[in-house]
Amino acid sequence: MIIKPYGDTLNDGAIQLSFTLPVKCGGKAKEAARLFVLQLGFKSCEVAEAAPLADGFTFFTAYARTDASIDYDKVDYVDAVGDAVMTMAQVDEFIRANFGRKLVIVGACTGTDAHTVGIDAIINMKGYNHHFGLERYAMIEAYNMGAQVPNEKLIEFALAKKADAVLVSQVVTQKDVHVHNLTALIELLEAGNLRGRFLALIGGPRISNKLALELGFDAGFGPGSYAEHTATFIVKTMKERQSR
Repeated sequence: MIIKPYGDTLNDGAIQLSFTLPVKCGGKAKEAARLFVLQLGFKSCEVAEAAPLADGFTFFTAYARTDASIDYDKVDYVDAVGDAVMTMAQVDEFIRANFGRKLVIVGACTGTDAHTVGIDAIINMKGYNHHFGLERYAMIEAYNMGAQVPNEKLIEFALAKKADAVLVSQVVTQKDVHVHNLTALIELLEAGNLRGRFLALIGGPRISNKLALELGFDAGFGPGSYAEHTATFIVKTMKERQSR
């Protein structure tokens, strides 16, 4: 199935773009923004908004059209859990029926990243957006180590708690700092012969399941993921490995 962006009519190729250029806001800046968008390969462009951000910086909103299309049937994508996401009650029942004990999950925002919003949303009892966190699950013993946790400390704590799974949140992604930090974690696990000791999951606004697998993790969760997504992946994967 060949698809194109949808704006006013199906397959019209209309796209909205927003970006910042390091120039003073004005007519010349808008024209520069229009020409820049055209250089990206769009066949037409209209700059709808130009607003000053600070001295010498302007934010633009532009609408452009493209002839580019994509064959949707050839898109290679594998979601960590697909559509079969279990509810909190289903996860608890699955654990009771298949493991007969509480599963232990340790989470942290590692490296220099000081943002706890992601790991808090997944682990803390209140959760986020009407989705309870793992602390609320009756059959999960969840630990939130907070932010700026060194990879070594996360591994040490996970071993001490005999964790079944480790969750790593990465929010800051400038200059691929998250990739470097996550790679370092995998290398530490492999160096200690611990890679198979527990499931290793990552999440964050720039994280995808594809990136997670490429880096050597078991699964990755991006925006729109909640505690039940990670819990579903953990219990089903553990069950699969238990059956082997």
